[in-house]
Amino acid sequence: MNDRYVIYVWFLLLWCGGQVIATRNTRERSNRLENLCWRIWHLARKKKQIAWDDAQRLAKRRAEREQGRNDAADDLSELSEGEKEPGDATPSESAKHISRINSDMQMWSDEEKPRRLYIVLISMHGLVRGDNMELGRDSDTGGQVKYVVELARALANTKGVYRVDLLTRQITSPEVDSNYGEPIEMLSYPQDGSGSCGAYVIRIPCGPPDKYIPKESLWPYVPEFVDGALNHIVNMARALGEQVNGGKPTWPYVIHGHYADAGEVAAQLSGALDVPMVLTGHSLGRNKFEQLLKQGRLSREDINSTYKILRRIEAEELGLDAAQMVVTSTRQEIEEQWGLYDGFDVKLERKLRVRRRRGVSCMGRYMPRTVVIPPGMDFSYVTAQDSPEDDLKTLIGSDRTPKKVQLPPIWSEIMRFFTNPHKPAILALSRPDPKKNVTTLLKAFGECQPLRELANMILILGNRDDIEEMSTSPSDVLTNVLKLIDKYDLYGQVAYPKHHKQSEVPDIYRLAAKTKGVFINPALVEPFGLTLIEAAAYGLPSVATKNGGPVDILKALNNGLLVDPHDQKAITDALLKLLADKNLWNECRKNGLKNIHHFAWPEHCRNYLSQVDHCRNRHPMTHLGIPSIHEEPMSESLKEVEDLSLRFSIEGDFKPGCELDAATRQKKLIEAITLMSSPSGSPSINYSPGRRQMLFVIAADCYNSNGESTGHIQDIIKNVLHAAGLSLGLGKAGFVLLTGSSLSETMEALRLGPVNAEDFDAIICNSGSEMYYPWKDMVADMDYEAHVEYRWPGENIRSMVLKLARVDDESNDDIVEFGKASGSKCYSYSIKPGIKIRKVDTLRQKLRMRGFRCNLVYTRAASRLNVVPLFASRMQAMRYLSVRWGIDISKLVVIVGEQGDTDYEQLLGGLHKTLIIRGVVEHGSEQLLREEDNLKREDLVPFESPNIHFLEESYEAQHILAALDGLGVK
Repeated sequence: MNDRYVIYVWFLLLWCGGQVIATRNTRERSNRLENLCWRIWHLARKKKQIAWDDAQRLAKRRAEREQGRNDAADDLSELSEGEKEPGDATPSESAKHISRINSDMQMWSDEEKPRRLYIVLISMHGLVRGDNMELGRDSDTGGQVKYVVELARALANTKGVYRVDLLTRQITSPEVDSNYGEPIEMLSYPQDGSGSCGAYVIRIPCGPPDKYIPKESLWPYVPEFVDGALNHIVNMARALGEQVNGGKPTWPYVIHGHYADAGEVAAQLSGALDVPMVLTGHSLGRNKFEQLLKQGRLSREDINSTYKILRRIEAEELGLDAAQMVVTSTRQEIEEQWGLYDGFDVKLERKLRVRRRRGVSCMGRYMPRTVVIPPGMDFSYVTAQDSPEDDLKTLIGSDRTPKKVQLPPIWSEIMRFFTNPHKPAILALSRPDPKKNVTTLLKAFGECQPLRELANMILILGNRDDIEEMSTSPSDVLTNVLKLIDKYDLYGQVAYPKHHKQSEVPDIYRLAAKTKGVFINPALVEPFGLTLIEAAAYGLPSVATKNGGPVDILKALNNGLLVDPHDQKAITDALLKLLADKNLWNECRKNGLKNIHHFAWPEHCRNYLSQVDHCRNRHPMTHLGIPSIHEEPMSESLKEVEDLSLRFSIEGDFKPGCELDAATRQKKLIEAITLMSSPSGSPSINYSPGRRQMLFVIAADCYNSNGESTGHIQDIIKNVLHAAGLSLGLGKAGFVLLTGSSLSETMEALRLGPVNAEDFDAIICNSGSEMYYPWKDMVADMDYEAHVEYRWPGENIRSMVLKLARVDDESNDDIVEFGKASGSKCYSYSIKPGIKIRKVDTLRQKLRMRGFRCNLVYTRAASRLNVVPLFASRMQAMRYLSVRWGIDISKLVVIVGEQGDTDYEQLLGGLHKTLIIRGVVEHGSEQLLREEDNLKREDLVPFESPNIHFLEESYEAQHILAALDGLGVK
């Protein structure tokens, strides 16, 4: 809407208003018209402003991405033509060979040495079950659900795979079937002699159990799902290890996240277990965001409010950070969709891949490998009964009575709509979503008389009872469909049944094929297009959108035509061409049936496992053992020694003038415990607080405005130790200190108060990058240091952080490296008070654009920036200890203030109990976390969770004890 048109409308309405005034002589009517004119004017101006702002934002981001590529090019030499990796395909070549298999990559073979792999798939949202899937029930229960269930079954039937677990959310809501509340469902039974124990759906509780939550509202509960999934995987690793690995844990071969939410879950689990991660996006947030902005109907704020799109995008970016491989269905998805992300660049990914292959340094930069592996299909149902000669006329007479054979019930349900059911059928099958573009298809059909005379149309648009009771988007689509049918008087020519079962979908394809019909997918954008392959398997030629996956699919199948989904005439012409030319129809049918083997599940699984094996350079650390859950009970005398040790560490109960200091006495007592615990009489190699019933984790960031520790932290420690002892009894509670400070700064702070380092089972410093055990002479845990090393840029990032963290007009000495707090896995930078510095989200974005993957934390009242490995965080450190010491995460109590370091939000969600003490943190660092127009805290933290408790009163021991009682800690 341009300004000239708006002015014209304005004066026209004013003129009309003048006529009304002249006739009715009323000023009220004139005022209304004038107000209406101004509203039109302002709406037009607002729309133009939104479009301008969005265009500027996109232009700025493109410039930043280009600058990132240029910075990377300064470090990395250009790739010559001779250095291209074998197997890299041009777009034209990828149509012939959809899956990218390099010549130097060994294909997965059944003849390989025996393997017993454990594979974990994650699909968090929607309704997931093995039989009678409710596909199309809502936007969360669509093709992804069908895909992951069939993938789990197919992998479990692949030689070398021992077990497959598909993790999803457990739902016990009365809104859905009780099956979705069952914790375990067996998807496939092991075949005799297969060496497999099958595939399973494992339902993990997270969020309110009695609610079916749409994916847009699930984000605050992701940490709960991570913790529940971690508990399951650890238990399964132990059980499988006892079965097939001589008692050693059998960790997952790969953890595969599907969609953004499961991608974030998989990333966190990958970091906690040091297991390779694979990501499949299915549909991507950035692409959807840009499409919605271009439509101009919703502002950026409205889009984010409705779809939580910024939270989704950040989850996808985190998935890219962690993934070793990204599985896509098409080349278009790689180049035009993943290419929109900060963490992925097509050219840089290829360059880094070649450098790794040649043994050349990547200068600390990483990009996940992207591979095209189309979804698999089960074609066992394609039988001789689907021959082209058996058309519908051979099965039913002109009076619709069946001839000899019994027809599927869904056929009768569809054919009751038609005046002449023998006409070729145009079949469209999708959920009622605006982007599926069904209304344009109906208009094309309704406005073309030759097409209406030639064919019928079948619209399978999910299941419904009452359109008025459906959510807004599908309700609007279905209402428009009914209006168009009425507008063009399509009664007797269009079928739109209200219900169908998933098991009846094959019969729907067969019906269309028997009429010598056509399948059509007119979606505005189709990420893949699984239904096109399904249709081909039943001998249906296809017409499909040229935007997205169908381009590659139809080139591989060679069984149909591509159209512009916005071009109504193009849709009409393509349908007429396929339906009227019987020779073309038969050729497309034969091509489709001949080429579908490219999309068979066995082919998919071999390709998938080959790609995973090729890029899998992470293996679970051998040190990450699991304590046995069956331990011999300690003798009463040993319990007394342990209680004495705990009493000593908690109360500092020793006689004045004793010749041993506190640290030495603690060491002697623990040596006595380990000596008595060892059957051989010699000290055990490793001591760990494995008999603790609860861990109390103190993570309050108590700093003043200068970033110096305040006395609150010592008081909190003292009171928590005392309250925990009273609550659980001596010997049952362990204590961990989590801090953003260095070890020397932490020890100095502890020396100022009445507490000792020896009070803790572990001290985790520098924002989760370093772990120390006071009972081991405060030596750093080198296993943990190796555990978090994944994608750590090391020295390569030191100068880059200084360059990018500064705002352009700041001087060079406003942020400097602080060597005293830095370590091999942490670079600390001191920040001058009051200066402008980039916030975490902006700085992380700039580093991602340059291929650097790391974790950024502002600490000590925003006076310090810690740059640590990607999965070195305070929360991940707790998960590491949970696995290492055999303590369920639900047995952790985390004590924090009401604000803190920029990783503060990560400490709040999850299965652990969180005690928030008000008034103990004078100055946090959260103002440097994210920009105002980024995602919000409510998208991350479930403050209504029963696991979170606020301590409103003082934090004396008796008040902490009462709060622990409120959290159920006894």
